Amino acid sequence: MDGEARYLSTDHVALRARHPADVAILQTGLYEDLVTRSRADTRPWRPIPPDPALSPYAVATANEDVAFFSVVASVDNDLAGEALLWGIDTHNRSAHLGLALLPGFRGRGWSVDVIELLCRYGFSVRGLNRLQLETLSDNTPMIRAAEHAGFQSEGVRRESAWVLGSFVGNVVMSILQTEWRDARRAR
Repeated sequence: MDGEARYLSTDHVALRARHPADVAILQTGLYEDLVTRSRADTRPWRPIPPDPALSPYAVATANEDVAFFSVVASVDNDLAGEALLWGIDTHNRSAHLGLALLPGFRGRGWSVDVIELLCRYGFSVRGLNRLQLETLSDNTPMIRAAEHAGFQSEGVRRESAWVLGSFVGNVVMSILQTEWRDARRAR
């Protein structure tokens, strides 16, 4: 792996730039799973023709407001999912983070590692001060992973997400650079 990939890795996962070959796998494993995609995005799911350029996982150009990553297993470099910082606001030094693991990589505790790596990138590389995530209030694994990584709940936006025929609340969680740094020192 190159220098950035070594820096953005744990014993379990690494973050790297999105490769063109990743797009079809992410499209099939994440987007075409209607339940997964409907729970992961505020926009309604719609069918997309099998054209990599139309996939939401395609990265056409570099963008200062979004940092797209592919999540790979550290041991064998298998594609495990996607991660991103989005809504990067360089003036207020804040961003949102998101991640989705492919079904075969869920339940291993790797979300905590991915969140930690996104924090490392956001705070140490990009110089941000605040990272935020929003997740459905019934997404217990993500809430626990975020809490384990040091995120604090700021509240619930009640019935703010329309998911497959029902309204669900969104939990808003955040971590500040000083909190992240202090937690790392304590470990």
